Amino acid sequence: MAKTGRGKLILIEGLDRSGKSTQSALLQRQLPNCELLKFPDRSTRVGSLINDYLTGKTQLSDQSAHLLFSANRWELAKSIEEKLLQGKFIVLDRYIYSGIAYSLAKSLSNDESSPEMKSVEWLYSPDKGLPKPDLTLFLSLPTEELARRKGWGEERYEDVEFQKKVRECFLRVLQDIPQDHLEIINVSDLSIEQVKSHIWEVIESKELNKLTTMPLDKLH
Repeated sequence: MAKTGRGKLILIEGLDRSGKSTQSALLQRQLPNCELLKFPDRSTRVGSLINDYLTGKTQLSDQSAHLLFSANRWELAKSIEEKLLQGKFIVLDRYIYSGIAYSLAKSLSNDESSPEMKSVEWLYSPDKGLPKPDLTLFLSLPTEELARRKGWGEERYEDVEFQKKVRECFLRVLQDIPQDHLEIINVSDLSIEQVKSHIWEVIESKELNKLTTMPLDKLH
């Protein structure tokens, strides 16, 4: 670990069209010595397989797809830990909770889905041991606002009705995060600058813009 302590790991989760990627990039610029990582990371070996799946070039069973997304996170786990211990801050644009929420939403949309795909415990298990975020920020939108937002793409899951299910699943999954490690922000009536300011207030109030000597926790 760096002599002055380790950096913080901050996760921004959210629905598609919630401004998650915009806010992740803005936060990266505000934090000292900070790196932004986006999941899935399509530049890796596993990431290229995920890209083929998301763009419809290949088909996978629900279980295989879920485990592939988890494997993509494990590809970068060691690097994330090393950078944090060197004193770098890291902002994550999506992470484990997206993986669980999307798989759960998909299973709820399919009557023939296997029992394990409806189990949060089973969906969570492949990610046990990954670096645990110091804070998870969830950018939420009410379902009626989702329908009004523009910019929906052609990839798998980029569909308003499916995103409504994802929202329900996110809120279910996030219940297990201790409240001092979670901040849910309704962004429906807020400008980009207002969301940015809200996030920074949370960061400063929890001193997440400062190094810490506390050990890095793992998901368990």
